[in-house]
Amino acid sequence: MPFPCYISRMLIDIHTHIYTHRWLEILQEQGGDYHLRLRPDGQKEIFRGDTPVSIPQAGHFDYDLRIKVMDEAGIDISIVSLTAPSVFWGTEEVSCRAAQEANDSTAEAQAKYPDRIRWFTSLPWQYPDKAIEELERTCANGAVGVMVLANIDGRSLNDEFFAPIWQAIDDKALPVLLHPTDPPGAKVLDMGEFDLSWSVGFMFDTTLAITRMMFHGFFDKYPNLKMIASHGGAALPYLVGRFEKGDKVEIPERRLMQKKPTDYLQHIYYDCITYDPRALEYLISIVGQDQVMFGTDWPHQVFDTDGAKRNTEALPKDQREAIRYQNAQRVFAL
Repeated sequence: MPFPCYISRMLIDIHTHIYTHRWLEILQEQGGDYHLRLRPDGQKEIFRGDTPVSIPQAGHFDYDLRIKVMDEAGIDISIVSLTAPSVFWGTEEVSCRAAQEANDSTAEAQAKYPDRIRWFTSLPWQYPDKAIEELERTCANGAVGVMVLANIDGRSLNDEFFAPIWQAIDDKALPVLLHPTDPPGAKVLDMGEFDLSWSVGFMFDTTLAITRMMFHGFFDKYPNLKMIASHGGAALPYLVGRFEKGDKVEIPERRLMQKKPTDYLQHIYYDCITYDPRALEYLISIVGQDQVMFGTDWPHQVFDTDGAKRNTEALPKDQREAIRYQNAQRVFAL
């Protein structure tokens, strides 16, 4: 049975990625465990050791191509972000330079396409003082949020080491796109075979990061920032019952969070990148239509612009319009 055809007033893509040529050069020169390999299909892929991370595509580097694709897809605004492995792999000087390169590039793109492009800033999280300086600089230059990976070179996001950065973000009440990367232990778990780091490891990385935050009381400490869990929240919606049961049997003296797990799941935000419409419908049933936003993952090889449009078109009008543009307008003050 064909999907009904609807026309939304707007379409805002909050999950779409960039690289820059200079950023890639810095990674190749001083990326530590990160390096590029040639795949059997002739494409260059970023690896960490033997674990695949990402395949750079033409669209990562070319804003003219991006605007052309946005026009064809009917996307009005894209909020772009530097994708994995971000800038968490170098010395202080290298990480800061890589962050500034990516951020200045996206600021220039917004200046060139002021009605079409917005961006998340990338920060050198391993160096909190420098990260806060870059946060201030880039917000002044037009950044509308922060992009962070689900672990910082294996370190948990709720580690007290990062508290000054989180406080600065919370003070500004910024949206934060939490995006997975290769999870700690990927090599031990042999996630390189069959690209399991993408299909399973990425989901594990996001799920573990947000779960730690919930049970640690992170969202009580930083109530103003707007956390966005990538890829439909990974396994978070599916684990809601398990979270509630675990909280019920927890020893009161060890309990750190002030609310129920479901309250936190309904506090954070999600994108609609689930690939399967049934997963999207389930996500909405758990967290509500006001917490989900439109995303495509373009231009990664696994992008799903057509699927995201088709799956949201099939929803009732109030859900469809909330997810396609209303929620993003509210969260990003667009």
